[in-house]
Amino acid sequence: MFLLGTLVNGLLIIIGTFLGKLLHRIPENMKGTVMYAIGLAVMVLGLQMGFKSENFLVVILSLVFGTVVGEYFELEDKLNSLGNWLEKRIGSKGEGSISQGFVTATLIFVIGAMAIIGALDSGIRGDHSVLYTKSIIDGFTSLILTTTLGIGVLFSAFPVMLYEGLIALFATQIDRFVPQVLMDRFIKEMTATGGIMIFAIGLNLTGITKIRVANLLPGILVTGVIVSVIYFYGIYF
Repeated sequence: MFLLGTLVNGLLIIIGTFLGKLLHRIPENMKGTVMYAIGLAVMVLGLQMGFKSENFLVVILSLVFGTVVGEYFELEDKLNSLGNWLEKRIGSKGEGSISQGFVTATLIFVIGAMAIIGALDSGIRGDHSVLYTKSIIDGFTSLILTTTLGIGVLFSAFPVMLYEGLIALFATQIDRFVPQVLMDRFIKEMTATGGIMIFAIGLNLTGITKIRVANLLPGILVTGVIVSVIYFYGIYF
């Protein structure tokens, strides 16, 4: 079932919200240590995915050129600006913590490499491991956010499921237009490229770095271009 990872993601956000309403006071040390543990697990997942590449030069080129595109268009800054604009627009309508919780949580859960890569993996390979990992992170994050922003966090589960579900649905149709050999190569290199991005997310979660991961996302598209050129024109390096 290609939507299983998406449904689990939404469910854990909802469960995390309800737990957050029940647990009003969580020690700061506990929050920090759990986040470090999650970050370490995400880093290991990213490394496992990264080692799946059959031509790591493709991964390097994809990340380099993808990052150039992301930085040129300032994707992360634009996403952050969009979040601030949405929060001001919706928050100004007087709905208090419900609006703030909904907007803040939605932006955190939707924007990021894990949502895109995980949904693609679910649709193309039927592999939900990335979305399962993201679900655990989102569940814990929703718990923490609810203790400060309120029940509005609950409603973020619905745009998250819609967003990831549409990506997964699109991914299931790709094989109708793309040769299987090309798709297999793309999956391996896309998985490896995405794994590096997920590793970067883990570094950010542990506080080791502050990598602008959203600016790396075009690397997924660049991977498709490079793999296609190699396939159709027989260019190898």
